[in-house]
Amino acid sequence: MNPNIKKVLILAPHPDDGEFGCGATLNKFIQNGATVRYVAFSPCEASVPHGLPKDILYKELNKATSKLGIKPENVTTFDFPVRYLSDHRQAILEELVKMNREFKPDLVIAPNSKDIHQDHNTIHKEALRAFKMTRVLGYELPWNDVAFENRFYVKLDRSNISRKIEAINQYESQSFRAYKEDEFFYSLGKMRGVQVGSEYAEAFEVIRWILD
Repeated sequence: MNPNIKKVLILAPHPDDGEFGCGATLNKFIQNGATVRYVAFSPCEASVPHGLPKDILYKELNKATSKLGIKPENVTTFDFPVRYLSDHRQAILEELVKMNREFKPDLVIAPNSKDIHQDHNTIHKEALRAFKMTRVLGYELPWNDVAFENRFYVKLDRSNISRKIEAINQYESQSFRAYKEDEFFYSLGKMRGVQVGSEYAEAFEVIRWILD
């Protein structure tokens, strides 16, 4: 891992996006001594399955991030409404600018530019504005990506992928989703690994890369 990357900020429009997109990479950063801060913007109350508590996803988020090794004090959540983040663009931008000023991340990992979900697109665009002087990568979510420029890879081992899957499995309220199956993420990690001569890997879009 790049020794100059000591503080990593992951931007997740919804709980679980960060784990799906780059959970194994976050685990590797933590193993290598980096501080990882995880930010989720919506509790997705309108999408919670009937009969479950409206805050269930944020409760599951706390369990999931702990599986990756992220400290509780490094998890930040907001209450913006799911599917309507674009209506709160300026407020989100102001929060991101504040994070940049206070946390000063060496790397930001956000939704990629080809992600078609409206909330993901909003976070992508506001991240570009807030962190234009910072390294920025876009994570992969195949079910949302109409295209994906996989130009950047992080080599991983099976333990990193296993931690990612452990984290994803904390989202029991989302067990109905087809892409939540363990085998999907082992297979995706294996495919990306084959592309770079590694046991496993996660792929990213290079949005901005800066060499010191």
